[in-house]
Amino acid sequence: MFIRVVPYAPFWELEYENESQKIRNILKDILVEIYHIGSTAVKGLHAKSIIDIMPVVTNISLVDKHNEEFVAIGYECMGEFGIGGRRYFRKGGDNRTHQIHIIEQSNHKDINRHIAVRDFLREHPDIALEYGELKMKLAYRFPEDIEGYCAGKDAFVKQLEKDALLWCQTAVRR
Repeated sequence: MFIRVVPYAPFWELEYENESQKIRNILKDILVEIYHIGSTAVKGLHAKSIIDIMPVVTNISLVDKHNEEFVAIGYECMGEFGIGGRRYFRKGGDNRTHQIHIIEQSNHKDINRHIAVRDFLREHPDIALEYGELKMKLAYRFPEDIEGYCAGKDAFVKQLEKDALLWCQTAVRR
């Protein structure tokens, strides 16, 4: 997979809206909520042009019966793919366009983490800019090495998650 980080594109929001409607049509009664997460959900943030979507469902085990419907709209069904309690789907092969991370509503930790990071970056454009610049440098340095790219972001992302969760707790109390 070639790693390409690009400036924010307004069409990412439309891509999310279009794809989320397809997901709603598949998951129907088990869908609790659906979120646009990741870098493409933050206006102005440089990102890989991959739309990350997080549907929250009533029961994760009920997702598996919909695998063929996801395949029919172009997704690969990857199961948990290294993260217990999640169902991961990806679209586009080596030129990935969308990723779906389905999580059960009882998994408050992961739901809150993803939303906190997204909202924190939306409210702190200086940090979003710093993150985008880091991703651009790493994509240039590791254009075909996703492990190197991810390792280069690891410390920043871990600190970002801590800061975002703390900010979210403080913001709620205000």
